[in-house]
Amino acid sequence: MTAPFFLGVDIGTQGARVVLIDSKGNQIGSEEEDFALSDESREEQSPAEWWQALLRSLKRLVDKARLVVDVDYIKAIAVTSTSGTVIPIAVNNEPLHNAIMYSDKRSAEEGKLCREAALRHNNTGYTGFNSSSGLSKIVWYLRHFPTQVEKIRRWVHASDFITGKLSGNWGVTDYTNALKSGYDLINLCWPEYLSTELQIKKEWLPNVVASGTAVGTLNKDVALEIGLKNTIQIVAGMTDGCASQIASGAVNLGDWNTTIGTTLVVKGVTKNAITDPEETLYNHLHPEGFWMPGGASNIGADWITRDFKEDLDLLNEQAQLLIPTGKIAYPLRQAGERFPFVAPHARGFQEKGLTREEAFAANMEGVAYVERYAYQMIEKLSGEKVKVIYTAGGASNSSVWLKIRSNVLNLPIYKMKYVTGAFGAAILAASKTHFSNIIEATQALTQIEKEVMPEKILVEKYQTIYYSFLQALKEKGYIKNEVNA
Repeated sequence: MTAPFFLGVDIGTQGARVVLIDSKGNQIGSEEEDFALSDESREEQSPAEWWQALLRSLKRLVDKARLVVDVDYIKAIAVTSTSGTVIPIAVNNEPLHNAIMYSDKRSAEEGKLCREAALRHNNTGYTGFNSSSGLSKIVWYLRHFPTQVEKIRRWVHASDFITGKLSGNWGVTDYTNALKSGYDLINLCWPEYLSTELQIKKEWLPNVVASGTAVGTLNKDVALEIGLKNTIQIVAGMTDGCASQIASGAVNLGDWNTTIGTTLVVKGVTKNAITDPEETLYNHLHPEGFWMPGGASNIGADWITRDFKEDLDLLNEQAQLLIPTGKIAYPLRQAGERFPFVAPHARGFQEKGLTREEAFAANMEGVAYVERYAYQMIEKLSGEKVKVIYTAGGASNSSVWLKIRSNVLNLPIYKMKYVTGAFGAAILAASKTHFSNIIEATQALTQIEKEVMPEKILVEKYQTIYYSFLQALKEKGYIKNEVNA
């Protein structure tokens, strides 16, 4: 293992995860601890429980790592967590209230208020506020807990809380977390309407810096408890989606990442921010000044868990013999679509009479067609070419699905060895403490596990079927045109 070493922390919905990597991108070790989840945990979680779970995980990781490397050479730590999760903090830097989770739907009304205020006053900043936005949750809390307002010292995001506990610096966040709390990434400021329209005090809002910026060193007491040096640098973190994008390798202009888990999420790197009239896309600010647009679909791989969780290996083998199926399927398992088209009335469908094997293969193809439609829309809106696709999520473990997607997209697809948010955070920790920037760090620390190239014959066959898929969506009223198919 090659020193120095870097720690990445991911506080997810279901647990705390930590990884330790070396300067060549080798993962030395990882630890995680699940949270005790309940129906209420989708609305609120205890930051104190996050912290204790993280401390235990860090101590286990460091104790094990000490057997194989000199942990005194750990150089930096970065934290990633969920986007839109916020916490009111008191004067003593302790939470006044549990973390209000990104998945909490109680702030739907406040989301509309925030959106209306942003549209009236903020021509350059983010305006797509809804119940999952941090700003909506802040306003919701102010309206529902008025007696607590005077006790608020500041508002922090989930990753900021852990960064604060690690470093003692509670007054800083990063561009990716700040976006959905109302920060204007064009003018690099908190807009006035947050105070004048939404009664958010300016002193509650943190300074905003680029992800990877050093914000302090490891708190002495924490260092002693874990068994590390207190000279380790703590750097500004980022949202989990952006950290996963970094882990995937998609950090250069023209690079895009598709993560297919429960849903399909695309994130990429462009020279200019993308203006989307339907607001299905939003733009994060890249640590090096580029833009990181992204969008999330309601379609993904949840249909596998629901309908095909048995005999997956056999189904994948059979699909290899069936593709391209020539069948049309759109495996949406919930009501409505939000990206790459907005269609509240959308429902999943497939041709009648399909065998189980045909339906499985056709569903994989249907998701790939939606992915292609997304990238065609992105190219049209941005005027920039999508050059390569990096991939993550459970779907990337299927070789046949990777083959389908590469040929539908007519693009190379790369899957890295480590694609977790915690690994992305570790890369971020190294980006400005050991390397010059995030691009250099990602190139040095990611390792390609699989690469799939398009095949001319399959590309041509899928082109024709793709047109038929778009026509089916158009006939159902889900899309209005075929982009530039």
